[in-house]
Order: sequence, then structure tokens, then C-alpha cells
Amino acid sequence: MKFFLIIFIFIPLTEMVLLFGVADRIGGLITLGLVVLTAVIGLAILKRQGLSTIMRANQRLQSGELPAQEIIEGMLLAGAGALLLTPGFITDTLGFVLLTGPLRRPIAQHIIGMNVVSTLGPMGGGNSFSFRSSSNGPHTAHSGKIYEGQYSEEEQALSGGESNKNHSKDQLP
Repeated sequence: MKFFLIIFIFIPLTEMVLLFGVADRIGGLITLGLVVLTAVIGLAILKRQGLSTIMRANQRLQSGELPAQEIIEGMLLAGAGALLLTPGFITDTLGFVLLTGPLRRPIAQHIIGMNVVSTLGPMGGGNSFSFRSSSNGPHTAHSGKIYEGQYSEEEQALSGGESNKNHSKDQLP
């Protein structure tokens, strides 16, 4: 928690000092133009990289593989877009690093290697779903023996407008 607090205070202050320093050297309008230019160029590259990542994910899905690499890269691209839209040279530099495929792919591999990727699956009864981390090893939905069977609902015939209230021990009400 303290780490994020430091980042949210340190990065904006550093960005402001850097922007004011650059503005003193080359002028305020040129500095503003550079910030806008890096955002426009970055978003154009982001669009192309995003489409490429989506196409690769579709190809992996078509071949029956899980596109984990592409999913993580897509999340990194979204982060790059947010960094590029944030005014400043430090955030733009970080955004361009995440946009660069040869630099982004090892970062995605590292994240996958850390087993940070979570799985979505049923937990408990009903329709409730929750995330569980895969960092503790593989998780299985069932423990013990698995029995195959079939289930069907059948309505009981009503005799004389009354329901059949006499059930045997083996029948469920």
C-alpha cells in the first residue's frame, strides 16, 4: 500500500519538475506540443499493436490453445495507453517501452512465469464465481472419486388433484 502511495506522489511531482525544466529550456508551447505529439504517436502505435495482439489471440484460440501470452500483452498495452495519455515524459517513456513488442513480450513472459494469472471457476454452490490464484499449485474442482450418471426431472402424476405424498425412502420429495 505504501508503495502505491509513494508512486502516486513521486511520479506526478517528478513529471511536473521535468516538464517545468524542459519548458524553461525550450519553451512552454514546444513542451506542450511534444507532450501532445508523443500521445498521438503512441496511440497510433497502440492501435496497430492492439490489433496485432487480438489477431494472434484469435489464431491461438482457433488452434485450441489458451492465449495467455496475448491476454497479458493486451493488459500491458492497456497500461501503455493509460501511460501515454498521462501528460509527462516519464509516463510517455514507460508507455513506449510497453508498446515495443520485443520489450513487452519478456515482461508478459515474466508475469506468466510468476503464476500471477488467476483462473475463473465455480466456488461453492449456485452460480457464484470467484477468482483463485494458481500460485499454490494446480487446483482441481473435484476431490475424491468421480461417478458418472444422468439426471432428469420427471413430474409426478397427480391423482384426483392431490399430489402423491407417500414417498418411498429412496425417492426425494
